[in-house]
Amino acid sequence: MSNSADSPATGDGPARTRRFRPVRILTVAVFALAGLIFFTSFNTAKGTNIRTDTSLLKLSDLIQERSRKNKELDESNATLRDDVESLAERDDGSTKAQDEKLTGLEDSAGTRPVRGKAVTVTLNDAPPNATAKLPGYPEPQPDYLVIHQQDLQAVVNALWNGGAKGIKVMDQRLISTSAVRCVGNTLILQGRVYSPPYKITAVGDPGKLQQALADSPAIQNYMVYVNVYGLGWKVTDDGTVTLPGYSGTVDLHYAKPVK
Repeated sequence: MSNSADSPATGDGPARTRRFRPVRILTVAVFALAGLIFFTSFNTAKGTNIRTDTSLLKLSDLIQERSRKNKELDESNATLRDDVESLAERDDGSTKAQDEKLTGLEDSAGTRPVRGKAVTVTLNDAPPNATAKLPGYPEPQPDYLVIHQQDLQAVVNALWNGGAKGIKVMDQRLISTSAVRCVGNTLILQGRVYSPPYKITAVGDPGKLQQALADSPAIQNYMVYVNVYGLGWKVTDDGTVTLPGYSGTVDLHYAKPVK
């Protein structure tokens, strides 16, 4: 007589050995992994569409929105400043000499409009499919085809050296604390963001301004890229124009030593 361990589990048929096949184990693992992926996706999305949900703004969109708000605040600040100055001028008790001195300081600071003959320099990126136009030069790298901070600074410095009475970059007047900075292929100036083409307008003697541009070693180096790779460069005589006064905040921010 056989042992009970050798008896069939049910019925009178032959005994069957219960074994897990490798295929079944693999199937269970696949379903478990799929469940984990679905759970992770749900936990990340939190009920939103990860690909198309409009609430997930790109960083560039956020920067552009903040730039627009900064422009509106600058315009509002300029209006309030004009109102304050008008009220102060009614009866401030100052002498004519003092008023003239104040006007001179405001002109030097760039907070008052300046009118005169002007030139405008326009810089632009090269076409994305640009190739070397002259023999002996390598094919361009992406870095060769975009306007850099040093290019804008070279133009501004040359115009100051040429005796500019005032300079406007895009739609903003430059003052002594203005910083022309580029991040990637965008210009950040006094809280606003701009894309090329970049326009720089200077009031002064047009002949001296254009000569200063031609004499600048940094601009001479830039002109090599203009001629070889097609970077944008244009200088125009604007006739008589009026540059706006600087309308932003004039508060100075500086580093403080750690105590």
